Amino acid sequence: MNIARRQVWRPSLPRTADSTPLLGWLRDRGSLTARIRSRGRFAVRVLRQGLGIPTADEARLLGLDPGVHAWVREVALSCNEQIVVFAHTVLPRRPRGPLTVWLSRLGERSLGALLFAHAGFTRGPMAFHRLDRRHALFTAAWAALQLAEQSPATLWARRSRFDLGGQSVLVSEVFSPRLAQLPEPGKESWTNGKPVL
Repeated sequence: MNIARRQVWRPSLPRTADSTPLLGWLRDRGSLTARIRSRGRFAVRVLRQGLGIPTADEARLLGLDPGVHAWVREVALSCNEQIVVFAHTVLPRRPRGPLTVWLSRLGERSLGALLFAHAGFTRGPMAFHRLDRRHALFTAAWAALQLAEQSPATLWARRSRFDLGGQSVLVSEVFSPRLAQLPEPGKESWTNGKPVL
């Protein structure tokens, strides 16, 4: 299999030893923010926000010419003070609309909370990818997730496009293996001998 073929995002998610613990998370079309919140204390930390150049495939999905700047936002999502997801969002500069305003004012809030609270949004198909060091998002995701050196050399990710009126935003989410260890909703997690509620 050549390198270009291995770098393609796919509509189906293979069941492998490293994807199986995360299947429920990767395939869920509901709000990732809400699902993480149901497991514990949720927090967002903005890592980068401003103009940037999307990857070639991101530009193609959003109808942009290669090399054209877009709004890029990268955040780390935490549960109970452990980073579990790296999210990378790309929004074209034109046309301007409510998404442009929302993204500029989000701060330390989750874009997902807005996306799923607005009835006018539609979510396109999800695509999946096992990222490795050759992928443009891998280095930023690895650093954001604060994984130990002995962690796997690949990370599972998903992405989908959200549309509202004439605007589209592409959201890619890279999942930490820690996500599979979060407690089920309603069950307490223990840290230092005390329950984390």
